[in-house]
Amino acid sequence: MSGPLSGIKVVDFSRVLAGPLCARTLADLGAEVVKIEPPRPDVTRVAFPFVDGMSGYYAQQNSGKRNVSIDLNVPNARELALRLCDDADIVVENFRAGTLKTFGLDYESLSRRNPRLIYVSITGYGQRGPWASRMAYAPTVQAEAGFTHRTLTHFNNFDGRTRTDALSHADVYAGLQASIAVLAALRKREVTGRGQHIDVAMAAVLLSINERAHIDIAGVDTGAEPGALGAAEGSHFVGPGGEEFVAAQSIIGSMTFPNYLRAMRRPDLLQDPRFATAQQRLQNYDALHSIIQTWMFSFRDLKSLDAQLDEAKIAIGQIRTLEELANTEWAQQWGAVQEVPDRRGGTYKLHGYPWHFSDETLGRRPAPAFRGEHNVEVFREVGLSEDEIQHAISSGMLLSAVPATAEIAVGN
Repeated sequence: MSGPLSGIKVVDFSRVLAGPLCARTLADLGAEVVKIEPPRPDVTRVAFPFVDGMSGYYAQQNSGKRNVSIDLNVPNARELALRLCDDADIVVENFRAGTLKTFGLDYESLSRRNPRLIYVSITGYGQRGPWASRMAYAPTVQAEAGFTHRTLTHFNNFDGRTRTDALSHADVYAGLQASIAVLAALRKREVTGRGQHIDVAMAAVLLSINERAHIDIAGVDTGAEPGALGAAEGSHFVGPGGEEFVAAQSIIGSMTFPNYLRAMRRPDLLQDPRFATAQQRLQNYDALHSIIQTWMFSFRDLKSLDAQLDEAKIAIGQIRTLEELANTEWAQQWGAVQEVPDRRGGTYKLHGYPWHFSDETLGRRPAPAFRGEHNVEVFREVGLSEDEIQHAISSGMLLSAVPATAEIAVGN
């Protein structure tokens, strides 16, 4: 693949989501990523749904990576992993703190052999401290870091619906922040010639991306009026054609309510005692919402309603499924969806790239690799002889799980 990170070599020891997403982001930017997978594979290989025998979840986070499968419990197998790391610019791992040290694959061991190595570790709570050894998955870290509490108490109170969030924000944000840190470390290495260890804690990441942390950390009532958050609270409406949409301004807040009055040409509503203050608008929320909703139904279509709301500086977003978004003109123009080969003549539909570069062309993602598919190819490149590679295979150091039907299909 081409891209701004072309020529950068990454060894990916990670599994599930945070680490694989970090490494896949680097691959999307052009880095050469080799995923090292044990005989007991990445658990996302069995995540539903499947396309022609491979998990779409696995494909989304690992397309574009080559794959070798090493059993580190076999004598001398560690030497194979060391050979890859000796030749790498970056190592990504997201095991519990200390796990890779038992195999001599921790930062201290690898950096003695490769001082330019940048090594990023992603865990729930960091490499040191009282919580370093705790298991961590996105839902548990989100619970610990205030994310779940805010969802349950603030947003559910707003519309009376109880819900949490089905997406793994802690993993995804941690993977992205790890990618940012790796790029910073690459820049530093240009100056010093040395790599370094990056410790990423998912809980700390959630603190850093919480735009309301300045409120929640204080733990006190800020005295803010209802609806003061505006866009964070939003308002839910139905368009003239039955389209559900969200307007990114509260109908309650004193800074945002006047925008609705301008859009409706109804300044008189500010004199209505039911709507004179934010507290009164909250108490009479249903009546106010009904007035605005009835006005919205008077338009011939959502496009004309959107134009009048836009004039009043009120942004709206239609509530769509991802399938619906993928079929929009915007998605087609941006390249928001890519079709990636499924290895049997079909394709997966995955997300496209979130960036366009003026001076780079990012290639399309290759197909996701089967476990151990690139054992021979990768170890030839780091200098193993054919006899050494065959010995590694026959002794059980290197394993593979490549279906015979995939060998003649569309490959990487």
